[in-house]
Amino acid sequence: MRLLIMQPHGWSRSSRLSRRSFAGGVAGTAAAAGLGAGAPAHAAPGEGAASTAETAAQTGERPFAAARGRHARRPNILFILGDDLGWADLSSYGSPHIRTPHLDRLARQGVRFTDAYSGSATCSPTRFSLYTGRFPGRTKGGLAEPIADKSVGLDPNHPTLASLLRGAGYATALIGKWHCGYLPDYSPTRSGWDEFFGNFGGALEYYSKLGLGGEYDLYEGDAEYKDLRYYTRVLTERASAYVRRDHGGRPWLLNLNFTTPHWPWTADGDTEESAEIVRRIKAGQKGALWHQDGGSVEKYTEMVQDLDRSVGAVLDALRASGQERDTLVFFASDNGGERFSYNWPLSGNKGSLQEGGIRVPTIVRWPARIDGGQVSHEPVFTPDWTATLLEIGGARPDRAHPLDGTSLAPYLLKGEKPAERELFWRVRGERALRRGDWKYYRGKGGADQLFHLAEDRREQADRAAAEPRLLAELRRAWERTDEELLPYA
Repeated sequence: MRLLIMQPHGWSRSSRLSRRSFAGGVAGTAAAAGLGAGAPAHAAPGEGAASTAETAAQTGERPFAAARGRHARRPNILFILGDDLGWADLSSYGSPHIRTPHLDRLARQGVRFTDAYSGSATCSPTRFSLYTGRFPGRTKGGLAEPIADKSVGLDPNHPTLASLLRGAGYATALIGKWHCGYLPDYSPTRSGWDEFFGNFGGALEYYSKLGLGGEYDLYEGDAEYKDLRYYTRVLTERASAYVRRDHGGRPWLLNLNFTTPHWPWTADGDTEESAEIVRRIKAGQKGALWHQDGGSVEKYTEMVQDLDRSVGAVLDALRASGQERDTLVFFASDNGGERFSYNWPLSGNKGSLQEGGIRVPTIVRWPARIDGGQVSHEPVFTPDWTATLLEIGGARPDRAHPLDGTSLAPYLLKGEKPAERELFWRVRGERALRRGDWKYYRGKGGADQLFHLAEDRREQADRAAAEPRLLAELRRAWERTDEELLPYA
């Protein structure tokens, strides 16, 4: 078996892992188990920050042992989402021009997932899949792609990651973008979070806090909160204060949902551009916030690097609080990248079920239980993290609302290889299912396609004609799951 080991200065060949690496987390047996069915035991050419230099390190296997006595306390959970961040927008994922030292350091200290996916291809359905641990199509609100009005939202009676962890003794907070419904019927504080500070809608202008409909959209709890500073700064300050706070000995869950690098394309200090967008919004210009006539690769780079610094500031606050070792930090994007994102070598972007629309950068760090410098090739998606965090946090799922995700706790902490399963996606006009290295895909053109992702991550070599039986089998598997879900109106 081979395992990629992240080094402080890029990727290089390494000697055998240390005893400690085998003893904790995704090292040793877990790393070996991290390969999907039929996956190569090393990274494909082109993957990672230094694609031509990447090599695999020869390892053996050891039983998971030392970690059992290393820690017993339930962790705090810091779950960070970027917004419309592409799979290769971090330098540790291959970006040739964006520098993300703080997130790269987080990856070196934990596990970098190469085959991790969002629960859907747009904002709110993925958030539904995270908060409920279920396919978006299980609930009416999850059918909106994304939510754009006050008619639907996350049912306050539906159990959530926050409500279940709160029932198990966690303090809970959501800071940043909610996008799972609007007041008066829907709110994080109605769905299990003790505290909420952020925006309800899918996007807002970074300074004025005006949303897609021209409404003011910054709230503390259910009341408007005035702060006209750059939004990413405001969220970073709030999150840093939360992790430094004394929670009375209770473990805590903080969902930190940045809007960066979602449009409009304004970085900290772009007050003139902000003022022009605000002028257009107030003049009634529909779509002004989409900023179709603005932005650039350079501006997008600036925004991603600002996101990286902001995450770094929150992690610094966590370290200063003395809780770093006992906090599980998760970082990912809510879906694939948008206009200026760097997704190579993936095809497609946000809104599509091609790899570029749903494969996202994903990093997990928990110093007390998971050793750093690990890379996992296990196919995973958003609902899995719900199940994982509930198990790690000692909370039981609600039997009336069974999870669609699989807990990765046995994989991360004991090295148990997950059973082969199917990852399912559905959006209007597209369908996709992954089993092992095979992906079944039907786009808006209506043709069924089959791709072997270990050999063809770009989804250019359609194997449908060569593998008709497998294609039919995966299509039936997709249709069986689809039959369980709510139909689109």
